[in-house]
Amino acid sequence: MVKIHNFGAGPAKLPEEVYEILKQELTNFEGTGISLLETSHRTPAYAKLNKDVQDVVRKLLNVPNNYKILFLSGGGQGQFAAVPLNLISRTGSADYVVTGAWSAKAAKEAKKYGKVNLVLPPTDRYVEIPDQSTWKLDPNASYVHICTNETIHGIEFDFIPDTKGVPLVADMSSNFMSKKIDVSKFGVIYGGAQKNIGTSGVALVIVREDLLNQALPICPSILDWTINAKADSILNTPPMFAIQVMGRVLQWIDRQGGLDVMAELATKKSSLIYDVIENSNSFYNAPVAKKDRSKMNIPFRIGSLNGDDVLEKEFLKGAEALGLIQLKGHRDVGGIRASTYNAVTVEEVQSLVSYMIDFYKKHAK
Repeated sequence: MVKIHNFGAGPAKLPEEVYEILKQELTNFEGTGISLLETSHRTPAYAKLNKDVQDVVRKLLNVPNNYKILFLSGGGQGQFAAVPLNLISRTGSADYVVTGAWSAKAAKEAKKYGKVNLVLPPTDRYVEIPDQSTWKLDPNASYVHICTNETIHGIEFDFIPDTKGVPLVADMSSNFMSKKIDVSKFGVIYGGAQKNIGTSGVALVIVREDLLNQALPICPSILDWTINAKADSILNTPPMFAIQVMGRVLQWIDRQGGLDVMAELATKKSSLIYDVIENSNSFYNAPVAKKDRSKMNIPFRIGSLNGDDVLEKEFLKGAEALGLIQLKGHRDVGGIRASTYNAVTVEEVQSLVSYMIDFYKKHAK
């Protein structure tokens, strides 16, 4: 069997070193003689894990002391509801910067709980982040919501928006821990773990303490950040195994040298693929404006701007034969998508790039 190179957008590849650690821990977690899968969440062993994972999050992102770190069920979509349920009470309205499918879903969910102001004109074609001078921000908004990396459309913020003092909330599901950020510029940061920092089942939420104690009366306890913060993320039985996996991935990032190293590798890996696209005489086409291209998720079409269905199917078939898997674009946009998260190695990207070059030479007219 050929060696598998997984370019999936999520659940995504985990570091091979982490798998080895998980194998060793699976039936004997931290010397307890049993698996974490059958360990009570009220034991000292789990309390230590809970603290250790919070500590590595705080270390990697240099999270200030006035922020709480929460591990919650429901993934990123659960937080689409939790954000307005916890924050919109201040004024009853919120600003949403919709730059792709996921921020659009977040805005749609928020409309159930208050007034949503769409900062940008609606569109069905997401290819760039409009200049902030064109944004229609409401100074009366309870918060401003962005998605820092649109997994489906491959659009990434390379700047932190100026929200004029209104709390900034960011869905970082697919570029969490890929680079250093100034956490103090945000009111809330959240994301599902299964793309860049672990596996599905847990959402990581970082919330500034002054934004607690504002939940709507209808907010379920399981989504209430204040209640979960007071319970240290053990309000009920948490997704313990998912938290274990996330912790081991974050500790692996720390051992590699932290987020500066991750950022350097992200630039290198994404540049390898974008360089092939740019030098293919439009055989490969990346729809996103260069200034906003993601370093995590790289969507492209083959043969034309709208893609040649026959060529794209042949590309995917040939890729799978070489062990290059999960390259099919999201069903909403089609085409090809390569995700180059932290666990994907430079060597794996070079294998994909070699295949792209060979495919181009064979099929370009």
